[in-house]
Amino acid sequence: MKFSVIIPVFNEEKTILKLLERLNQTKIENIEYEFIVINDGSTDDTKNLLENNKNLFSTLINNNKNSGKGYSVREGLKIAKGDYIIFQDGDLEYDPIEFKKFIRVCREFDADVIIGSRFNFSEYMRSHNILNKIGNYFLTFIFNILYNTTFTDIYSCYLCYKNKLLDYNELRTSGFEQHAEILCKVVKKGKKFYEVPISYNGRTHEEGKKIKFYHIFSVIFRIVRERFI
Repeated sequence: MKFSVIIPVFNEEKTILKLLERLNQTKIENIEYEFIVINDGSTDDTKNLLENNKNLFSTLINNNKNSGKGYSVREGLKIAKGDYIIFQDGDLEYDPIEFKKFIRVCREFDADVIIGSRFNFSEYMRSHNILNKIGNYFLTFIFNILYNTTFTDIYSCYLCYKNKLLDYNELRTSGFEQHAEILCKVVKKGKKFYEVPISYNGRTHEEGKKIKFYHIFSVIFRIVRERFI
């Protein structure tokens, strides 16, 4: 079994090496890994740190300019060869130690899609912006109604799915709503969906968090549109 880990980064000089070291430390025997890092035109020292530590990842893609997380994800998906795709942010909000839970579910149940739920957290969850939490509950409720699922946290970064369920050429979005587009497409094609509890050490906007509450509107539009096309 091979896992392709897609890691889009933008100005993450403070955490990117720690994150990559953590990924390598949490590897599981008999699992093949592919770490694909997409540097989205970082203006800090992220690019230099990555180019000087190529032993920590499989592939580095350097975007010529900052084109957004969605664009970077698509660039990573173009070359991903794993049986499963999973996403990892360049900060340390999510701990890759959680990957063992996803791998277990994939092995034992042949899952099509797995989401890591921060709201059914396993050990800890840092208290964060109440508007973001309310927005996530609302998005998850709408998604569950439209797609007949019972997820608790659809906008967790930890989304894992079978690579064969998604053709990256079909993706039409490049903003924060792309996560919803990917989830909608793989759920429509898959049959076996799971959630696993994860811990979460969320950042504040002052610490570098990029998603804002107003992004909820483009996400809702994408969830509804994908359901009826």
